[in-house]
Amino acid sequence: MLRNATFGAAPLLLAAAMLAGAGCGSIGLSGYERYIDALAARRAEHVAAAIASPAGAAAPARPAAGPLALDVRGAILLALENNRALAVQRLAPAIRETYEDQERAVFDPTVTAAAGGERTKEKQQLRTGGLGSLRTHTLSAGASIAKYSPSGTTVGADLATEAIDSSVYTDDLVATRLGLTVTQALLRGAGVQANLVRLRQAELDTLASRYELRGFAESLVAAVESTYWDYALAERQIEIYTDSLRLAEKQLAENRERITIGKLAETEQAAAEAELALRRENLINARSALATSRLALLRLLNAPQGDWWQRELVLRDRPAVPQVRLDDVANHAEVALRMRPDLNEARLQLRRDELEVVLTKNGLLPKLDLFVSLGKTAYAESLGGSLHDPDGRGYDVYAGLTCEYPLGNRDARTRHRRAVLSRRQAAEALGNLAQLVQLDVRLAYIEVSRANEQITATAATRKLQEVKHRVETEKFRVGKSTSLLVAQAQRDLVASQIAEVEALVNYLKALVELHRLEGSLLERRGISVPGGSPPDEAPATRPAP
Repeated sequence: MLRNATFGAAPLLLAAAMLAGAGCGSIGLSGYERYIDALAARRAEHVAAAIASPAGAAAPARPAAGPLALDVRGAILLALENNRALAVQRLAPAIRETYEDQERAVFDPTVTAAAGGERTKEKQQLRTGGLGSLRTHTLSAGASIAKYSPSGTTVGADLATEAIDSSVYTDDLVATRLGLTVTQALLRGAGVQANLVRLRQAELDTLASRYELRGFAESLVAAVESTYWDYALAERQIEIYTDSLRLAEKQLAENRERITIGKLAETEQAAAEAELALRRENLINARSALATSRLALLRLLNAPQGDWWQRELVLRDRPAVPQVRLDDVANHAEVALRMRPDLNEARLQLRRDELEVVLTKNGLLPKLDLFVSLGKTAYAESLGGSLHDPDGRGYDVYAGLTCEYPLGNRDARTRHRRAVLSRRQAAEALGNLAQLVQLDVRLAYIEVSRANEQITATAATRKLQEVKHRVETEKFRVGKSTSLLVAQAQRDLVASQIAEVEALVNYLKALVELHRLEGSLLERRGISVPGGSPPDEAPATRPAP
């Protein structure tokens, strides 16, 4: 069974599912919500069935050596568990979350401390008329803490002490000051909405990385299924070409025998030999296609045991017509508009650009800050005395305003204009992408319908070609046909057999592509990945600091 993996605040739960029936569901006419509920219920049933099934049937077969036997479900689970490209992509949400913490750190308290000493000695004119020596030793230490809040307020407290040993004073002097400073932004930098823009953008980037992970996982599942069926097609093609090769060899042997007894001209042998050579050529190409598909599937599966590049594959599932009822294409398009990861990423980008407009609009304002500083200073002959002098008279209050505004404010105006244009561009891009998503789904829907009709048509063609080949063979045996016509009938029969299995595989792959383009492939396969709902329905982000 697959282990859960955590990506940020949302776990990636790769649930075991009975895939044979998961892909055969259709979108209910009652809308998106009922459709998702039905998929969730079916996924729960599949998980329960997987838990109740024997251990050998609950996980993909992974022998330490020898052929790797697997079905479609096992291939998907094995790829989700071991595919290295997915392992790389899984880390993206966790990496993006670190940027959230980095933006939150702006509002963390900051503590500073300093200590130092100074020693001076200088000549000074005395009242008696001579020169005297002035000696001063100073030791100072201080610490402060400050915190910036999203409202634009900075609050700080500091404690500083200074000890002076001077030849001017008969005793040491220690001064200790405790201060409190409050600074409030009144225009630029004021307000929670503007000061939390960078944090909200970082949260949107994290959510976007989850949609990106979902899109990658969906593409991986689709690639595994398509490659699985390509391998099954290559195996079936080898079987067909092998049978046709035997038939061509039998035909050539029969021709030679008839030529030997004088019932057939020697010129008829060339056509049979050419057909035999063509069958061998087709078989070579089919074996090459099988080897290529095997390597592609092994790369996706990344089987962890043994030298997996050398492992052979044994497919348990064979191409078969699934019992699928497609809903109206508008329903599939509606689901795609809500579930497509790339479309949801585009929605997040628009929201991110809207936040940028908020930030740059605030940057157009002058910087005007109000500050108030309160302090109390105590004097004594020792540090302890200065700290215990609550009745000391040393108080200070300092308040005022600071203003800053660059002439012309060109930089802020340029940033704001660029943010407004970027938001408009993102809105146009979102509308364009929504159209492309609908186009993708509608084209895929047409392809599924075409492939489904091709299954029936190619089956009928294959049956007719079998009759044609049988008739042509009988005519040849009674001397009413030629080797060339028999060879042509054999070639047409092989082509119809290949076309029939290709139509079936193309139909299975077209269904996978339709479900991927509408964004529901993972739900249909019982796999839970973050990003299965639009951004407005995504889990709430962490509270602001």
